[in-house]
Amino acid sequence: MTPRSCARLTAFVLALGIGSVACHDVHFESHADPAEIDLYDHLFAVSVPSEKTAVAVGYRSAIYASDDGGDSWSEREIAWDGRAPAQRPLLYDVSMADEERGWIVGQLGKIVRTRDGGRTWAPQDNPKSDSGFHLFSVQALDANTAWAIGVWGSRIKTEDGGASWQDYSLTIDTTHPQYVWLSPPEQERVRAGEMVFEDVSLNDIYCRPAPSTRCWIVGEFGYIFWSDDHGKNWTPAEIVGTEKFEPITFGFDDSDISDEDAERLKKFVEAILTQEHLNILIEAYASPRELRAFVEDGDPSALFDILDSRSVGVRAIVEETGILSDRLRLRGTPPWDYEDFLEDDPTFLQRYLDGRRADESQVTIDIAQNPYLFRVRFKDDDNGIITGLGGVVLVSDDGGKTWRYGDSGTKQALYAVAPGTRPALALGEKGNARQSADGGRTWTGLEDVKVPEIFTFMRDVDFEPSGRTGMIVGQRGLVMRSTDGGAEWTKVLPKPKVAKADTGH
Repeated sequence: MTPRSCARLTAFVLALGIGSVACHDVHFESHADPAEIDLYDHLFAVSVPSEKTAVAVGYRSAIYASDDGGDSWSEREIAWDGRAPAQRPLLYDVSMADEERGWIVGQLGKIVRTRDGGRTWAPQDNPKSDSGFHLFSVQALDANTAWAIGVWGSRIKTEDGGASWQDYSLTIDTTHPQYVWLSPPEQERVRAGEMVFEDVSLNDIYCRPAPSTRCWIVGEFGYIFWSDDHGKNWTPAEIVGTEKFEPITFGFDDSDISDEDAERLKKFVEAILTQEHLNILIEAYASPRELRAFVEDGDPSALFDILDSRSVGVRAIVEETGILSDRLRLRGTPPWDYEDFLEDDPTFLQRYLDGRRADESQVTIDIAQNPYLFRVRFKDDDNGIITGLGGVVLVSDDGGKTWRYGDSGTKQALYAVAPGTRPALALGEKGNARQSADGGRTWTGLEDVKVPEIFTFMRDVDFEPSGRTGMIVGQRGLVMRSTDGGAEWTKVLPKPKVAKADTGH
């Protein structure tokens, strides 16, 4: 397992409010006999394929199963080479294709499958098994077909029940923005046509039930993809409706920002100051005349100075207005060490210079959509909601092609969403629960939905196909159930402790 992969896992788990993570290799062994749940673990996901069947998974390889509609639950144990519970891999998601067959994915590329309603689970080799990459979400399309996604742009698919998995992960080519940040050996692999994976975490995949063929993926950095053919082709979505800023232009060999442009920039920054999921991208360009004048005998140092000066001037105004440095992104910064790349990549400098060309000298200031997204769900093929860190909510009414920000009324993380309930329901950390009567555009505290008051996180919610019976799962073995389409919820786990009768001894 790579240090960066462990760090990504730690960040994901800390977002759930869990303080420790075990990063280690494990081996598989399955135990068929169910057991009483005597120590309640944090639950991360639940799948409810029918009114009778439900499977929940979570911390320390916890697998809870019910075959009586949630009245009673038993634990399905997986012994990972005899390791103590605290050393067992985390299981992040479960998706049941039907009452009998489904998949679980988790830490270190673990995938296990059941064919008997969750009583036993068998491991499945996959392209991420030996990579140390974590898989955060799985979606069963049917008994033989499933997608799994996770860190490093992981997207893998099976069409034969998991006997084999194909790798469709996000990769980097020479035109990718991350290419210049790769190490020289990684860049060489890219140029040789080998797979180098994009450093992004994909957190959730969701597909509408048949006959629909719509699917969606969300992740960090505002990554959103949609597909209308069950994932044969994926298209990036667009987040729209944020502020726009006209570029600041400069004269030849000039980097001074006018008072008028400075004031315009300050007003732009002030408009997004409190929207912490939005970052600012600053990118400097040179005119064709400057590119001819300031690149002499292959030496671009004079041009680099001009580009740096323009970017630094804009950045100073942005920071003075109150944006913290971690919300700033300077793109296209001069590669002062360009000579280190030329031996292996002779066109490196020319590609950079071509990318700095504009009709006139300018600095562009754009919004970078940077929300950390946890869940995506659609109530039909057109209308969907995404929830994320910091109370972020995104809403789409065109099948996920474009998204606009909703007003959740909270800064707390929202981990799960049920858009098909009336009203829509969003759940998150510290017992945070919100409802929306307008498809996710605005949210309030619970008024029409009854959820027991708790102070731990609620991580996932799922309903069986009819939409009547649903389960919520969360911290410390929390399971809540609704049998009326989500209007009222009752707590079924953990069971209340029963005091032993006093015998007088």
